[in-house]
Amino acid sequence: MSRHLRPGRLIAATHNAGKVRELKDLFEPLGYDVVSAAELDLEEPEETETTFTGNAILKARAAATATGCPALADDSGLAVDALNGQPGIYSARWAGEPRDFGKAMEKVETERAKADPTNRRAKFVCALAVVWPDGHSEVFEGEVHGDLVWPPRGHRGFGYDPAFVATGERLTFGEMDPAKKHAMSHRADAFAKLKAALLP
Repeated sequence: MSRHLRPGRLIAATHNAGKVRELKDLFEPLGYDVVSAAELDLEEPEETETTFTGNAILKARAAATATGCPALADDSGLAVDALNGQPGIYSARWAGEPRDFGKAMEKVETERAKADPTNRRAKFVCALAVVWPDGHSEVFEGEVHGDLVWPPRGHRGFGYDPAFVATGERLTFGEMDPAKKHAMSHRADAFAKLKAALLP
């Protein structure tokens, strides 16, 4: 049975400023004080799991254990049909270190074109995990489907946003007004499920 997540301090278990911004936008209007792992100087745990869900739980558990507060972690990425779901959980590290999404988008386009030049279908996947200090966890997955474009367009959003157009839209996530993107993104889909199950 799901457990209610009471308003109060909530640790966003990420060092990604774009994700922190989106999580603050989603939770703070509902009475949560969202504090990021980066603000608290928490170390980022090594992502050793093989699924979005596994890595989300791993990150949230580390933050909840370190702070004694409920923690929320997002693990998300791009899954490209022509690449059998890659880069998937390796989305942030697709082009190696240091992380460079310009190079990552270029690599995705090159590999996709070699694998299947006509197939531009892709989706963003998000797993949102909440872990309480006692170890209880809840996970919710969301998706948004669309197509890849090349060259990338727009400077809003983050990650692969400039190379992705959601089904039924003309603008990339990198061009779209952030409020509109937040309303339809994979993170918003997962958040809607979390909200229905956990928020009082």
